[in-house]
Amino acid sequence: MNVPNRESNNGKLAICPGSFDPITLGHLDIIRRAALMFDRVIVAVLVNPGKNPSFTAEERIDMIRRVVEGISNVEVECFDGLLADYTRQKNAQVIVRGLRAVTDFEYEFQMALANRKMNENIDTVFLTTSAEYMYLSSSMVKSIGCFGGDIADFVPTCICREIAERLCLPQYRK
Repeated sequence: MNVPNRESNNGKLAICPGSFDPITLGHLDIIRRAALMFDRVIVAVLVNPGKNPSFTAEERIDMIRRVVEGISNVEVECFDGLLADYTRQKNAQVIVRGLRAVTDFEYEFQMALANRKMNENIDTVFLTTSAEYMYLSSSMVKSIGCFGGDIADFVPTCICREIAERLCLPQYRK
């Protein structure tokens, strides 16, 4: 996807943070739309030592890079620590967060306020997900996959087999 250079954005850099364990079509929807709004977008994969991810940070970065390969203004990086510190380090102006439902808003709003308190130069932009992905989460994909369900409608095609094999889906085993 070629993204036109929009002078009105004044070279704005947006960060799309998350664990992306794994990336879903809902995540991709938000990333694509952010890429149309900002000059540069960094998909920032969080390394959280308190979580036990299904995929390593390196695997998640690799999958996301393959998924966004055709979007010219999107980069993928890894980070740990505070998002406010990472945005400051990158000189980013915006954090982009996807909202699936009203239930997401309270938590995301609190995080946006905390990030703004720690970095007064950062704003958070909330994008509501497309209606077809409102129910979708990485946790749901993992749950469906672990019980043998087909995840093809929930994750990008180019990484579906890899995710399914990790989640032990028999129809994808070699």
